Amino acid sequence: MTDQKPAAGDASKERDPRVYFAAERTFLAWIRTGLALMGFGFVVARFGLFLRELSMRQSQPSQMASHASSHTTGPSLWLGTALVIVGVIVNVSAALTHLREVKELASGTWIAGRPSKTAVAVALLLAAAGVGLAVYLIWVR
Repeated sequence: MTDQKPAAGDASKERDPRVYFAAERTFLAWIRTGLALMGFGFVVARFGLFLRELSMRQSQPSQMASHASSHTTGPSLWLGTALVIVGVIVNVSAALTHLREVKELASGTWIAGRPSKTAVAVALLLAAAGVGLAVYLIWVR
């Protein structure tokens, strides 16, 4: 009988197209995460520029030239740039992880239940950034 279903834990389970589609969806979710980080980083970096422009408009017209060079964008430029870099790292890591997982699925060496190192690293990095922002907001008030 050739119509038998594969036994549980059989290697042909990894050949199921649904497993590859799930890997593809996970990869695309990581790409969205990386793009969101890059977009948010751009907004954060430009927010300092917005604040600088706002403060220049509130100053006297004769003082505009002197204020243009004295105001900086503050930490928003550095934080925004860091978020863009994290987004790039997430996208590169997602691509490498996806290629490795597809190779493991094809060869039958994929191990289910392995935690995502990329997800843990991104979560810890963003948590640290959140704590840093909270400290900054309390310090600046």
